[in-house]
Amino acid sequence: MFKIDTLTGHDRMSTQDLLLEISQAVTNGETNFEIAASGQHDIGGPLWSPEGKTLRFHVTNAGQRLGSMCLNNTEIIADGSVSADVGWLNAGGKIVVKGDAGDTAGHCSAGGKIYIGGRGGTRTGSLMKHDPLYEEPELWLLKNVGSFSFEFMGGGKAIVCGYDSEQFTSVLGERPCVGMVGGTVYFRGKSHNHPDDIILAELNNDDIAFLDGGMDDFLNAIDKPQLRNELCDWSQWHKLTPLTFEAKQAQGNEHYPLHDFRTKDWIKNGLFSDVAVDDFAVKNLVETDLYRQRVPQWNNAKYAAPCEFACPAHIPTQLRYKLLRKDKQEEAQKLILEYSPFPGSVCASVCPNPCMDACTRGKIDESVQIGKLGFQSVYTKIDVPANKTGKKVAVIGGGVAGLGAAWQLIQRGHDVTVYDDADSIGGKLEQVIPRARLPHELLQTELKRISDAGVKFVTKCMVDNEKFAELKQNNDAVIIASGGHKSRFFPWEGKEKLTMGLSFLKAINRGENPKVGKNVIVIGCGNSGMDTARGAYDMGAENVTCIDVQKPAAFAEEIEHIEQLGGKLIWPFMTSKITNEGIYDDKGHFIAGDMVIVSIGEAPILDYLPETEEIKKFRDWLVPQKDGSIMEGVFAAGDVIKPGRLVDAIGSGNKAAYYADAYMMDKEVPAFPEKAEVAADTLGREFFAKCHHNDIPEPIGDVDRCVSCGTCRDCKTCEKACPENAITRIEHGMGIIEYKSDPAKCIGCGICAGICPCGIWELIKNPEPIKMYRTGQAE
Repeated sequence: MFKIDTLTGHDRMSTQDLLLEISQAVTNGETNFEIAASGQHDIGGPLWSPEGKTLRFHVTNAGQRLGSMCLNNTEIIADGSVSADVGWLNAGGKIVVKGDAGDTAGHCSAGGKIYIGGRGGTRTGSLMKHDPLYEEPELWLLKNVGSFSFEFMGGGKAIVCGYDSEQFTSVLGERPCVGMVGGTVYFRGKSHNHPDDIILAELNNDDIAFLDGGMDDFLNAIDKPQLRNELCDWSQWHKLTPLTFEAKQAQGNEHYPLHDFRTKDWIKNGLFSDVAVDDFAVKNLVETDLYRQRVPQWNNAKYAAPCEFACPAHIPTQLRYKLLRKDKQEEAQKLILEYSPFPGSVCASVCPNPCMDACTRGKIDESVQIGKLGFQSVYTKIDVPANKTGKKVAVIGGGVAGLGAAWQLIQRGHDVTVYDDADSIGGKLEQVIPRARLPHELLQTELKRISDAGVKFVTKCMVDNEKFAELKQNNDAVIIASGGHKSRFFPWEGKEKLTMGLSFLKAINRGENPKVGKNVIVIGCGNSGMDTARGAYDMGAENVTCIDVQKPAAFAEEIEHIEQLGGKLIWPFMTSKITNEGIYDDKGHFIAGDMVIVSIGEAPILDYLPETEEIKKFRDWLVPQKDGSIMEGVFAAGDVIKPGRLVDAIGSGNKAAYYADAYMMDKEVPAFPEKAEVAADTLGREFFAKCHHNDIPEPIGDVDRCVSCGTCRDCKTCEKACPENAITRIEHGMGIIEYKSDPAKCIGCGICAGICPCGIWELIKNPEPIKMYRTGQAE
């Protein structure tokens, strides 16, 4: 005897573990099972003994599908009531439930016997069937059953004894035997509302013999033998059988409309007539228009390409290449100027080009050469609107963030003046970036474009409290973009011996040729540190050692350049003390040097701002409100908000200009627009493999290599691939094209989305509501 209690304290054995243990026990030769269940499913099937022995189960507290797919030579006795699907797909077993059964008892039963010592739930006996090669299934119930009993029954015998059921108008529930095409239902007591093609008849001798012969076995199994005399008054019994196929043909029902079956036989007025208005139209598996599961959308430029998404200035390089493919060179050159006034000075010269890191093409062979593409726009001019708004803006700070904001605002028709305390405008591009990285002539060319557009430059202007108040008073808006000019360092011992990297680089760019030692140590291995090391070599240093607490963050090419000059990078190195002879770390390691320059970042100097609770700060940096402002009419951009790359400053300046323009023009605007990135799995990279180049071309030659992520390249692939010819290409003139899917033809198969190489087509759930649910209003 195999005994198992599925509860140990408060721990319940899972159904899977229980069934595995039972299966193993059968394999080991066990035939008798005593199972104290706790709602586990599928107990008792499908199991068989290799020797053909009978497997016997005694189960308490069983869960759903007791005896599911039960096989011949299996007997199950369940104490009390059980839940749904007793004997589901029974294929030969004998299943006894001494209490009530839940819904769908005997569902799809094809063999064996099921004895229920109480009531059955909804759809009891549904889809019972009989394979003529085997003994037909039997389903015996002592009391009554719920609605839709014996629905679509195709064979077998069901016996409903109607005991203790006088209070029910039908012992078979509502709508019994709908769709029944085979088998026999015997019942004792009252029934009604069976379909027209179901025959109600009295018992004949064969029927009585069958019931009389099986009644003892049934009653003994459920421990109710004393009920035999009461239940065997055959005058109280009736039977239901379906019309034969031949009989239906004789009545002219060989083409019985499905609409009539649904409205007359299955459920009057429809299955959900109380909540829905059913048109009773039968829909095919594949449908168009309203009944499509999914609908394709042509989302041209809705999503940002990875390059655009990764760029803090959100420059849509994929659109630039789209224009180049159409031989619109000038338009492509001008497009970048809508986002940045520094395509050559920043994008092509000093930017780390996160766009190229994100480029989809890089996952095929090599990234599109986006950065160098900026050189194509260095000498490009743009037309500034002749109509002025009459609004004036003061920009404090002539660096990248301030000039980026000024560039955006001048194109919106405002008068813009940039104030800077340096001798020349340009911020770190002018004062700090080594000329070897950024040719001065290139920067001057792009600064001149900003000036030619109408932006006024005021240099050698130190903005203090009084000047700030004056600017705020005399302008409609003020942009704070004065950058970070205070070198950051830690309170190391000997910190007074430090040279500030920012001051050092500014002195070099001013042509002052600051003195350096022979052995220079640079604290910081970021790009600023590499610029400082480069400057030290330019000023005559013989050896330069760069140290950092973490892996160097500078560009690989910048590190390589310093190492080619003889420089060394050491990390991790945690500075603890600076002396005249060199520098110590926290472990006592020493590096000799006669000059230590710190270059680990800068903080803003904001002493010109008023002391007011309206202005929020985090340490040294400003914290703008949601609209980019720090106080009424004053907006912040760039390194005064947080340290960042030059391209971050451009993006920040664009955002400040967006909100400042809205403020001055009294416009309600949404949050600064930023697109979601196109999903990588929608981009058909295989389509572009044929554009592979072993030798990466110049940027202008990358036209065909660009994957055009999220932007239609008008390849017509979707139009040709659509199996229903539902997609049409439309020309709107001026080179504008559009692809449309015809709802009357489209089946929502998704081939367009699957084959599109650029991720333009997107399948969405059909948004068109099917107006069928009752709302309480007149239909």
